Formats: sequence, structure tokens, C-alpha cells
Amino acid sequence: MRAGAEMIPQVACRVGATLGEGPVWDAARGCLWFVDIKGHKLHRFDPADGELETIDAPEEPGWVIPLADGALLVGARAGVHRFADDAFALLHAVEPDLPGNRLNDAAVHPDGSVWLGTMDNAEEAPSGGYYRLHSGACTALSPEPMVITNGPAFSPDGGTAYLVDTLERVILSASVGADGHPGEARLFARIPDGMGYPDGPSVDSMGTVWVGLFGGWGVARFAPDGTFLGRVEFPVANVTKIAFGGPDLTTVYATTARKGLSADELAAQPHAGDLFTFAVDVPGLSPGYPTV
Repeated sequence: MRAGAEMIPQVACRVGATLGEGPVWDAARGCLWFVDIKGHKLHRFDPADGELETIDAPEEPGWVIPLADGALLVGARAGVHRFADDAFALLHAVEPDLPGNRLNDAAVHPDGSVWLGTMDNAEEAPSGGYYRLHSGACTALSPEPMVITNGPAFSPDGGTAYLVDTLERVILSASVGADGHPGEARLFARIPDGMGYPDGPSVDSMGTVWVGLFGGWGVARFAPDGTFLGRVEFPVANVTKIAFGGPDLTTVYATTARKGLSADELAAQPHAGDLFTFAVDVPGLSPGYPTV
């Protein structure tokens, strides 16, 4: 990161989300999409005018990904949905035999597939796993069972996937094979005690891995070899995930959460659950549109 970057988070939009998550930049429309999982909301933020548009979801939406045709792909409790013409349609049921699970995070791989993760909604059982949605099929990828999966995120060339085991406080990495599936997962980085829990990961164009810190008051940064590079500090405890946006992908947006905070903590953190932004010198990666 060059010295010119002023990574000082500012409030981009007042949201007050219970569990803000899953920010993703929509380059074609010049807007940011994100969700409030526990609030059952999809949000669209337009930085040009500062307006926030909200869509009610019928169940907990873990993530939202824009499609090239203007529709949205939405991961919710029952599975992957398509949202178009003000209606949600279930495309793929995921883990129907595990009604206590829900979809939690997702990302588009450079090959156009969507990788998504599940978790135990009670945050207790190691029943979560990873899946790949491609060519109309949703196949399991899970390296090992997890209570709460987050991510994935991908290296600039798509050859490495970063998978987060939130409760174990670890980020794993796995090579992505020619068949689009990951190899054996290995330890990439561990979040030390006192720095919160790793939440959603993102990767910039230099391969730096950025991870939201739930309960950690910021976003951690790691070099491609796993070396800790530092933390962007926030005025709120629960930072969930960042996305790179703007015309040149050097505007960072970060979702945050009010979940788990006491009344006294909320009083001390009036912007908990709001959308934040800050500038960077190294641009992010264009998320592209999925071809599922």
C-alpha cells in the first residue's frame, strides 16, 4: 500500500443493519449491493446521489450477486434464488436435509461459477460447507465441516481460493484445479485472540487478502504469503466484509453489524450497522457477472 492512501473509514450511508453483509460492486449500474441478513433486506446504494433502496426478502438473505441481465442472484436460507420483476424464485435448494443451516457468503470465480458457503444458523453445530454453482449444477466442495463458513475469495488469477472458518479464527487457502474444484485446504493465516473473528474475505489486484473482523474493530490485511500487513481501524466493533467499487475500483465499501452488541455498546457506537467507505491506492478486482 502506498503512503498516499488515507484508509480512514467514513460513513457512506446510514443503514443500522442488524447484520450487514455481502457487499458487491455492480460496475454496469454504478451501485453497491449488500444485505441485512437478520433484517431480511437487500440493499442497493447509489454513491452518485447517496440514495439507499431497500428490497424485502422472504427469508434471511446471506448474499446478493447482480446478473448481467439486471436480475439478482440471492442466497437465502433455503437456497439460491433469482430475484426479478419483484419476485423471488428458488433455483437450487441447498442442504434441504439440514433445515437448521442457511447460506452465508459467496463470490464469483473468474470462470463465472459462484462459490457459496453454508452455516449452522444457531452457530453451534459444525454443519457448514462450501458449494460451487456452475452450468446449472450445485456441487459440494467442502474441505472440512465448519460451524460458520465465510468467503470464499480468489487470487487475481483465480488459482487460489481463500476459505474462512470463522469460529476457529482461521483463513484457509486451497489451489483451484483445472476442473474448477479446490485441492486440499491449508492454513493461510490465523487471527490472534483479541482481534475478533474473521468474517468475509476480499482480494485486491495485488493479491492482498482483506478480511472483516467481527468484534475486532476493523479489517485485517494479509500478503499473498499470509504475512499480516496491518489493520484498518473502524469506530464500530463488528466489521463484516469489504468490496472494492467506484469507476477505478479504489473506493472501498464496508458493511457492519449491530448484532450481539449491548444497549451500552450501541450507545457508544452510533454508526454500528452502517455502510462505511474509504480510499485505497491499489484497486480491487472486478467481480464480473456469473455465468451460472
